[in-house]
Amino acid sequence: MYAIVEIAGKQYKVRENDRLYVPRLQDEADSKVSFDRVLLVSNDDSVSVGTPLVAGATVEATVLAHVKADKVLVFKKKRRKRYKVKNGHRQPYTQILVDRLDLDAKPKKTAAPKAEAKAAAPKAEAKAAAPKAEAKAAAPKAAKKPAAPKAEAKAAAPKAAKKPAAKKAKGGDKLTKIEGIGPKIAGLLADGGIDTFAKLAKADVERLREILTEAGPRYNSHTPDTWPQQAALAAAGDWDALQKLQDELDGGRPA
Repeated sequence: MYAIVEIAGKQYKVRENDRLYVPRLQDEADSKVSFDRVLLVSNDDSVSVGTPLVAGATVEATVLAHVKADKVLVFKKKRRKRYKVKNGHRQPYTQILVDRLDLDAKPKKTAAPKAEAKAAAPKAEAKAAAPKAEAKAAAPKAAKKPAAPKAEAKAAAPKAAKKPAAKKAKGGDKLTKIEGIGPKIAGLLADGGIDTFAKLAKADVERLREILTEAGPRYNSHTPDTWPQQAALAAAGDWDALQKLQDELDGGRPA
């Protein structure tokens, strides 16, 4: 004699005096519990299958203890990210002892056929819909106003002459074309009033060193000795001579 019972969403085959481990229950130890979600009962030579439950069948049990399963390690790692996480988990269970199977399965009483619905009251006759279509047809249609000759008006209107786009004010030169000057140093020079090749060509080397020294040790290691010479060639537009000069330099310094 056995039964199939559903406990906490899981199905178990139970007999009297069986010890089971089921998902953690809220009941205290040594307390009595009853499970009425019996899906199938087998009593010697007869088997009753529920639809979905067997009516009148229950399983009586006693809570023995609340325990935890063996520890399971959960390890996560992401390479090249310096990410490692190690956790442990112990699933909680409840140990129960099956005391009695009440398999007095009684077939569910078939519900008496519902009385036929009361005869529906005769629906009120639908009111005759007003002949909207006829009313619309009878109403005189408003004469459509002649559309204004938009095309002609547009053709007649003289086209406004497009104003020439104002030229944007020319900014400073791109000082990064000077070997040894990067975007950061170009910004420092611009803050110091040196934002064109012409101004850089006329600048004193000592003044350039002062700007780099004030910016900090990150910049004062640069050598601005050849910057005015390069800027003079750039200001004159002699790019071939500038390229030849830069080929002889090493990071803006004389090789």
